[in-house]
Amino acid sequence: MTLDATDRAILNRMQNDLPLTSRPYAVVAEELGLTERDLLDRLSRMKDERVITRFGPFFDAAAMGGAFCLCAMAVPAEKFETVLTKVNAHAEVAHNYERTHRLNMWFVLATETPEGIKAAADAIERETGIEVLRFPKLQEFFIGFRVAA
Repeated sequence: MTLDATDRAILNRMQNDLPLTSRPYAVVAEELGLTERDLLDRLSRMKDERVITRFGPFFDAAAMGGAFCLCAMAVPAEKFETVLTKVNAHAEVAHNYERTHRLNMWFVLATETPEGIKAAADAIERETGIEVLRFPKLQEFFIGFRVAA
């Protein structure tokens, strides 16, 4: 898929605060000189074509009594897709990345309680037969990560 200037403007704008109104997409669309329907259609198309894989808020799970944990696995190459499917089937998996390293699968668990991290990671280990290394957050840093489209 080729992104046009409007798609790029949408991607750049949507990485900033979404207005807290009853129709936030209408407000953003107006800012960009679009109709709300055009904005929603373009976002849907970009998601369908995997230009974007997720669109949604980031919540501070710990502030709400929950927990986050970065996890890694050393998955044999021939089993990667099978393990990926099993890991991603868990609602607690926030996102998952393949890396070119012995620890080639990295993902984040987000749970409603700190105990949920252990339960989710243990379940993934049982289902895959592969150890889930857990790297709990010790300190939080806000880096304001943005990707220019």
